[in-house]
Parts: sequence; C-alpha cells; structure tokens
Amino acid sequence: MIVATAGHIDHGKTLLVKALTGVDADRLPEEKQRGLTIDLGFAYRHFADDSVLGFVDVPGHEKFVRNMLAGVGGIDFALLIVAADDGPMPQTEEHLAILDLLGVSVGAVALTKIDRVAPERALEAMEEIELLVDGTTLEAAPVFPVSSITGEGIPDLRAHLENQAQAIAARSDAGNFRLAVDRTFTIAGAGLVVTGTVYAGQVSVGDRLVLSPAGLPVRVRGIHAQDRQSEAGQAGERCALNITGAEIDKETVHRGDWVLAENAHAPTKRADAMIRILNSEPRSFRHWTPVHLHLAAAAATGRVAILEGGSIPPGETGLVQLVLDEPIGALAGDRFILRDQSARRTIGGGRIIDPFSPARGRARPQRLALVNAMAQPEPAKALDAVLAQTPGGVDLNRFAQARNLAPDEAEALWESVDMVRLGGARDAVGIERSAWDGLRDSIVEALRAWHQARPDQPGPEEERLRRTLPRATAPAVFSAALLDLLSEKRIARDGVYLTLPGHRAVFSDADSALWEKVEPMLSEHGLRPPRVLEIAEEVGLDGRATERFLARMARAGMVARVADNRFFLPETLLELALIAEEMVKTAPDGSFSAGAYNKRSGLGRNLAIQLLEFFDKRGFSQRSGEGRKLIAGAREIFG
Repeated sequence: MIVATAGHIDHGKTLLVKALTGVDADRLPEEKQRGLTIDLGFAYRHFADDSVLGFVDVPGHEKFVRNMLAGVGGIDFALLIVAADDGPMPQTEEHLAILDLLGVSVGAVALTKIDRVAPERALEAMEEIELLVDGTTLEAAPVFPVSSITGEGIPDLRAHLENQAQAIAARSDAGNFRLAVDRTFTIAGAGLVVTGTVYAGQVSVGDRLVLSPAGLPVRVRGIHAQDRQSEAGQAGERCALNITGAEIDKETVHRGDWVLAENAHAPTKRADAMIRILNSEPRSFRHWTPVHLHLAAAAATGRVAILEGGSIPPGETGLVQLVLDEPIGALAGDRFILRDQSARRTIGGGRIIDPFSPARGRARPQRLALVNAMAQPEPAKALDAVLAQTPGGVDLNRFAQARNLAPDEAEALWESVDMVRLGGARDAVGIERSAWDGLRDSIVEALRAWHQARPDQPGPEEERLRRTLPRATAPAVFSAALLDLLSEKRIARDGVYLTLPGHRAVFSDADSALWEKVEPMLSEHGLRPPRVLEIAEEVGLDGRATERFLARMARAGMVARVADNRFFLPETLLELALIAEEMVKTAPDGSFSAGAYNKRSGLGRNLAIQLLEFFDKRGFSQRSGEGRKLIAGAREIFG
C-alpha cells in the first residue's frame, strides 16, 4: 500500500513518517538546514508478513504545492495531518481539496503535537477536523491523536495502517505498464535510475519500454519494488527502474515523464475531460481560462475550453476540452488537478475522458454525444455507447489505446461486444451490427438511384459511390461493405464500375447505331486504336461530334480515354496491362522503363508514355526512379 501525507507546513508530516517507519524522509541538504520539506520524500515500513507500506512525504508549504501534486497521484491511502495547536490551516484545506478532486476515498487523519496542548484543545481540534472533512471523500476517515515526540498514539496509527494494507485488495495489474517518473538519479556502476508510482500493468527485468512523451526506447536493467530488489514490479507499487537506452541520460529524463509500454505511448495536447470547480472559487470558471494542469507527476500550462455553456459555477461540474501548450501522457480515467494561471491556488480538477480530442468541432452536438458515451467508466459499456454514436465505425486500436487495454484485454473486449469487426490487426474497425446492415442497404439504394439518374452509364466508381452515401463512411469500412455485398451478389463489378446485378447501360438508337460502326474500328486496329479524327472521317462526322460520342461511351464504360485523341477498349487496356505484368516478372529489379515498354508493345513513344501515365492514374503502376513498378494486378484494375 502506498500512503501519502498531506497537510500544512510545520504540522509534523516528516516527523510522523519517521516515527512510523524509522526513516527520515527529508533527503536534501537544504531540507535538513531549513527544517522544511521542499521536495518529495520516501520511506518504507516492512512488516512480518512481508507486506510493505510505502510513504510519500509531500511538502506542506504553498510554494511547493507543485511538488506535493507530483507525489499524491496513484496512491492507495491518504494520511491528512493536522497539528493540534494550529488546527486546520490554508494548506490543510488545499491538500484536502486536492485529495477530494483526485477521488482518494481511503485514509485517516493524524492529529499531531498533542503533547503541546491541553486535552480540551485536542478535542476542539478534532471537532474542527470533523467540520473540515464533511462532504469530502475523507469524511468517514478515523482521527488518531498522536505525538511523534512522546510516541503517544503512534502504535494505534501504525496498527491501523497495517490493517488497511491487508484489507485493501491488491491493485489489478491489468493494462499496459505505466510508471510516472517523479525522481531521477544515477548510481555508480549501475547508471540511470528513475523512480515513481506504477499506475498500471507490470514490468520485468529485460523489458523494452518507451520514455514518453519523448518516445525514446529504453530497456529495464534492474528493479526495486517497494524498496526491495525484485525481478518485477506492478501497479500499486513504488518502483525504481534502472534503465538504459541509446539516447537516455539524466538530462533527457524529467519529472512528469512516463516510462511505459509502447502501446501506452500516446502523448497528447488536447483531451476531453469532466471537471469540477471547487466551492471555494469566488466566481464561475469561464471558457478559455488559462490554467496549470497537474496529472500524475507532470505539470503543463494550457487553457480550458468549456463544451457546454460559457462557464461552470463553483461546486458544479462540466465537460471541457483541455488545450495544452506541450504534450503530456494522459489516458482515459486519469485524474488531474487544475490550478490558476499564477499557480497560487487550486481551482478544480477532473478526469480524462478522451485523450484524442479533435481540434475542430469539439462542441458540436454529435461530438458532445460521443464524449458522453466515452465517459462510461466500464470499457464494455463505453464501447457499446460509442458504437451507437458512431455508425460509420470505431477505430478499435485507438479505443484500446485510450483505455490502456493490453492486447489480450482488448481481444476479450471485442469478443464480448456485439459488433462487426473489420480490417486487420493494425486497422481494426468495429461497427454496430444494425449500422453495418444499414450501410450495406444504403450502398444498394445509392446504386439503384445512380442507375435511375444515369441509365446510359454502367455505374459509379468506388470512391464516387462512397461520396454519394447519406452518411460519411471511412474508406476501409466502405470497402469491407462492398466485398460483403459482392460476395452475396447483391452488387456486381463491371471493370472499375459498380453496378446492380443485371444492369446494362441503355443508349439512344443513334448512339447504338454509331457504336456498331465504331467498336469494330477500335478492335481491328489491335493495341493501337485510331485517333478521334480518323474515326470521324470513317463514320462521316465532324471531330467534335465524334469526340462527344466517345466521351459518352467512356462514361458508360465502353471505352477509356487514355489521351485527348485516343480511346481504348477495356479488353485492349487489359492486354496492354498484362504486357507490363510479363515485363515485371522477368525484370531483375521488378521495374520497367517507358522505352522498353514502347519496344514491347509497339505503340510508339508518345502513345506509350500517355498510356503509362494513364496506368499511374488508375492505380496500376507508379514511377520509381527512371522506371515504373506495378502496385496492383492487371485484372484487378482492368477486369
């Protein structure tokens, strides 16, 4: 169990930790000289049953609240300390407010320095404490009158902490590993060591992790968990990791960084969150207020965009978007504290909902509905709600990363939710089953409407059809729906066009008669069809009329316009594409030049270049240095 002290300066936090553990948590020379805790201190007490209490001693001075905030994230138990002579003071109230905003609900209150006051004053101070904690997460916390000098009450408090350590269930080690760095130092012969609280997952010696937000790879050489050398560490423990990496040294690692599994590396500058403003604030919290944000051991400046209404009254909650000046590591469920622009007072705090908030449209009704869906704490319920709000499909990998789900946990979640899964491991998409059926029906209806509006055309190309749908759909989801419909024979392909089964383009009598003359001319010339003017002369039309006719045939899929003055039959294009495929098979580097293709096809230099550029536009080939490589199959593109 990890215990954090909290309370006003000079109320005896460090002395109490020493009385409980025998360890002086003040480690800095300046702290010894001034008798003042400036930075985080750490102490441990080992019990006979091999359990360990880890203490984080935080500063009480208002100037060092930032350091205090770096130590209270991820704790199991809060020990609020109030001196009997002073009673609750300003930093007592602020520290309690911070614990309340962080949702710390298990703790105790130590009424210190009872050796300095009369019993009547001690009772009075206990009444003040009862009023102080009323309505907070620690309102049911027991109060222990103690003296760190005489030892009075220390055994009772120590026994209570030991009982709590055994009663509190071990924290789940689910999720990808995340350790919030609050201290770094080097040890001769070992190298760089980082310490911090493990927020999620587990780590073992030899693991390869990432320093975030920098994104630098590291390897774990050694571990101390709860002040003991270990082969592993897990969530709920304070760990010291001896790490190494090509770009890692004491200058590159800072308080506020994370050491974590690669899947959990997702630095962000925008996040949707739910915040609560403290009752003590003198006025409503307004849109775009500048703040200092504290999350785990990190501190960052930024602004808060209120998503509903222009302000949040004291004591109320509201949806916001955090817009930060620098990226931090934040995932769904992470708690944070907001302080004012000058970092002199705590104004509120909250919980991250979506760490991947968009830059635009943050307050649109559809986005707000999605944020409320993501606010569900249970992953399965959240995914169900998000699927209902996202008929176009949910990026499952992004959802798993936001929720810090390990791969096996994510797979179990996907199996438990009634949805259609599309794509592969890297581009997995989930779509609600009813939305999936609706998408397929809308594709069929869009094709039917297309045929009715354009009876002389075979059908639209894939991307054009996608853009006609009534609801925006991701290309990957749309393509998957097409494959499904094609396999069920509800739609068909005609070369690059999509059609309803049995559909045939219907032409006017004049166009049909003219096509019966032109089609043999295009076919008889083999791989090199005649020019437009040559066709016009043969059929007795002027050039512009012939070009307009051939353009209509191109829209119908009967020919393809390769150049301004050349139209090719689909079967001719397929034959020319197959020539390119044969050339690639025999080429050592898998590419071919325009000159070689011209020689093989006999088209002539200019026409060969025009055709190859047409191939590039159709997605059949692409330039590669002085030559070309194929990026698709000939039959895949040209039917």
